[in-house]
Amino acid sequence: MKLRIVAVGHRMPQWISAGYEDYARRMPREMSLMLTELKPEPRGDKPSAGDIARIVEQEAQRIEAALPKSGITVVLDETGKTVGTRQLADKITHWRDAGRDVCFVIGGADGTAARLKQGGDWLWSLSALTLPHGLVRVVLVEQLYRAVSILGNHPYHRA
Repeated sequence: MKLRIVAVGHRMPQWISAGYEDYARRMPREMSLMLTELKPEPRGDKPSAGDIARIVEQEAQRIEAALPKSGITVVLDETGKTVGTRQLADKITHWRDAGRDVCFVIGGADGTAARLKQGGDWLWSLSALTLPHGLVRVVLVEQLYRAVSILGNHPYHRA
């Protein structure tokens, strides 16, 4: 099973990259993880509502171009469903057993286009808190690793 993250944003702070790489490196071979970083659309100091709509649309086009042609698409968004780690492990089991690869989408600073959220297979919220996009990467990959650890009866998850 392949796991992929498509994220708007690049040139993350070193601590974000280090945190992401630490957990990505721990993933088992049978759950390979790949990150595709997309350059955010340029924005001025005070973008208008029209500018923001254009930015979100252009980023959506790049996200769509980066998505695999098949598999499950999970869009991360504050309006999505929250689940616990064991429920995430159950979802991964279901996807794995169905032979499906999974792509997780992290939109840009101005959000993710409605059509991506509606067209995805699952709209997922990591937290009710607003999180910086770089931190979302770290939290996401840690939770994926934790869920996979549960599936492998690894002692990382102790709850």
